Amino acid sequence: MKFSFPQMLGGALVITLWLIWVGNLIGNALVHVDEIEVAAVTAEPKDAAKAPAKATPAPAEMAVLLASANAEKGGKQFNKCKACHTTKKGGKNGVGPNLWDVVGRTKASGPGFRFSDALKSKGGAWTYDDLDRFLAKPKDFAPGTKMSFAGLKKPADRANVVIFLRSLSDTPTPLP
Repeated sequence: MKFSFPQMLGGALVITLWLIWVGNLIGNALVHVDEIEVAAVTAEPKDAAKAPAKATPAPAEMAVLLASANAEKGGKQFNKCKACHTTKKGGKNGVGPNLWDVVGRTKASGPGFRFSDALKSKGGAWTYDDLDRFLAKPKDFAPGTKMSFAGLKKPADRANVVIFLRSLSDTPTPLP
């Protein structure tokens, strides 16, 4: 039996499409991809300067949120941060600094990491309120920071992450 060129071409096309489809099914079964919850880079609207900034919770509210926060949930939310930050005691820096013992540490300090001038200019130590404001929107807390993370919108999520960061210490900073 002889096949003509159009028949061979059509058969090759059908087999190729079938192989792609089967490969996609197998790939999807083997690898689960989580949907991105926070964009790495966001575009600000042109009239963003006119829009009022969203307020972070008042210190008293943050104290209440911290009291009910969960370090385990914060650790799960911190998984977004692991692409840039490490958390082991004495660990190496990544794209961002190692965050072991960050609560109460002087801002823009940490061995071997080059911090932005924007963060260096903030001065003082990382308080719970400062961490909350930074995690809400890093670019608002320290305009010019190198951190490209868009921020965590929900105060409870930020409180969970802050409590997780607090747990990364031999002697955690007392809660407010």
